[in-house]
Amino acid sequence: MRFVDTNILLYRISSDPLESHKQIVAAEILSQRDLSLSVQVLQEFYVQSTRPSRPDPLSHADACALIRSWKRYPVLGLDVALVERAFSAKERWQLSYWDAAILEAARSCECEVLLSEDLNHGQDYDGVRVVNPFL
Repeated sequence: MRFVDTNILLYRISSDPLESHKQIVAAEILSQRDLSLSVQVLQEFYVQSTRPSRPDPLSHADACALIRSWKRYPVLGLDVALVERAFSAKERWQLSYWDAAILEAARSCECEVLLSEDLNHGQDYDGVRVVNPFL
């Protein structure tokens, strides 16, 4: 299983010509079945995709429809135990809390790969390896 970070979802909806390659890669990734997400990823997607300052903001209805379509993948809920593990990961690896929470969600889903461009490509965080699919 591979865990998908928010940026994959956001590139999937991008209409920026400079991001066309990333949009294609994101679409290919999201056509696969071996993916997991978390509630945090879906929340971040909603906030970022609908923000008025975005060049191509989605409507509330469109963002919700996409999120509902991504529920076809396993989606990890948030709980206090995950927050605590993220606190520990933040300190251990000197990550932002949000990146640590994504990393620990991937671990909770038993994913060996975290697809993200926000962390160091190739770095292994005790069994969860980051892969930047856009390289």
